[in-house]
Amino acid sequence: MMLPDRDTLSRQLEHRRYFADEGLLTAVRLAIALGRPLLLEGEPGVGKTQISHVLADALGRDLIRLQCYEGIDASQVLYEWDYPKQLLSLRAAEVQGVPVPNLYAGEFLLERPLLRSLRSRAGAVLLLDEIDRADSEFEAFLLEFLDGFQITIPEIGTIAAAVPPLVVLTSNRTRELHDALKRRCLYHWIPFPGPERERTIVEAQAPGLSARSAARLVHSVNVIRSLGPLKRPGIAEAIAWAHGSQALESEGADTVDALKASLGLVLKNEEDVALVLAHAGEVFPDDPA
Repeated sequence: MMLPDRDTLSRQLEHRRYFADEGLLTAVRLAIALGRPLLLEGEPGVGKTQISHVLADALGRDLIRLQCYEGIDASQVLYEWDYPKQLLSLRAAEVQGVPVPNLYAGEFLLERPLLRSLRSRAGAVLLLDEIDRADSEFEAFLLEFLDGFQITIPEIGTIAAAVPPLVVLTSNRTRELHDALKRRCLYHWIPFPGPERERTIVEAQAPGLSARSAARLVHSVNVIRSLGPLKRPGIAEAIAWAHGSQALESEGADTVDALKASLGLVLKNEEDVALVLAHAGEVFPDDPA
């Protein structure tokens, strides 16, 4: 495929309120052009999952999401046979005295995410979310699928993708992925955005938020991250904080008071709340630079 135009792709993403930096734009363009899976790593809340939703909409493709977890196996991601329906069909044939139907026809096949992505006529964006939560056995199974975008069903044969899916894998690095999987992917690390881009994101996702409030919130988020909390807040938490403070400001609360009152949207444990309150003068200055 041709390399997608950089400016066009950027506009398509921004139209959907996703503001990718130059590195991510390049990674996405190459993944589309080369047909390579895109492996995105980064801390939770930096937009790894959201890019798949936005790309599917921008490219006019189906979004098929597989949430990975420990113990996930092939039957849960490839296909299953509808055994109750097969049994009912078999009994109906016996009662009616007619030949037994083909119990492995398509009508009895239950498509799971990987098979569904192969059979999507318009092509799909296949999101393998939090691949680091799955175990090594699942990674090994996934290699064969990524190599040829096809699967073999013994009762039917090999099913190959008419339009290969655009595969996006995300990882929070709770464990290290195997080199064999990484070699098949185009890799990109998504960092926290700079203050200017984060402010653009917050203002786009929380329309109506004043420029002053957005500036204060972004300053506070960045100071919190620099304090080294147990869980550094991501963009998703910053957006939620913006919505919460915006709601409180609409009732007449001061911006700083609104941010303090809605800390539970950006911090998720008692230790981090105590840390922020101990540095309240830094996190909530009267006039942030």
